[in-house]
Amino acid sequence: AAQFLTSAQREELSNWWLSVRGSANTPNWDLVSTCTVEGQRGLVLVEAKAHRSELSTAGKDPGNPQNEASIRAAIKEANLALNDLIPGWSLSADSHYQLCNRFAWSWKLASLGIPVVMNYLGFLNAAEMSSNSPPFSSAQEWETEVLKHSRGIVPERVWTEPLLIGGTPLFSMIRAVDLRGVAG
Repeated sequence: AAQFLTSAQREELSNWWLSVRGSANTPNWDLVSTCTVEGQRGLVLVEAKAHRSELSTAGKDPGNPQNEASIRAAIKEANLALNDLIPGWSLSADSHYQLCNRFAWSWKLASLGIPVVMNYLGFLNAAEMSSNSPPFSSAQEWETEVLKHSRGIVPERVWTEPLLIGGTPLFSMIRAVDLRGVAG
C-alpha cells in the first residue's frame, strides 16, 4: 500500500486498528485506486460482490484478544463520529462486520484528510462464480439488496449524499457492472 498512503498514514491506520500486528490484518478491499476528489488526491475503495450470500450479517471472527479490543474501539469511535454527523449509524463488530469495518475504515481515512470514494460494486449475471445463491441480475436488484443489508446499520442517505469528515469528503455509492461479453 506504499503507493496509496504515506508511511505515516499507514502507521496511524494500523495503530488505530490493531494492537498486535504479527499476522493480523487490516480490512482487505477488492480494489484500491487513487483518484482526484475536488482537486485533492484521494482513494477509491471497492468492495465487490456477485451473489446475495456474500452480503454477510456475521460478526467478527474471534482472534487475538488485544486486537479484538482495538478493532472494537476503532469501530465504536467511527460509529460515534458518524452519528455526530448523521444520526442512525449502528456500526459494530458483532453484526454485519464487513460492512461496518468498511465504513469505519473509510471514516478514518477521511478523518486523516484523505478523500474517499467507497463503492459497493455488484457484478451482474456472474453465473460462473460459485455460490449458494443466484447471481444479481440487475443494478436495481443489487442496490435493493445492499440497502436491505445495510438497513439499521448505515443511514440510507449516505449512499447518495457525501459526508464531510472535518471538511474531507467521503462518498459512499452502490454501483453495478455486467462484464458479460467483455473480452478477457
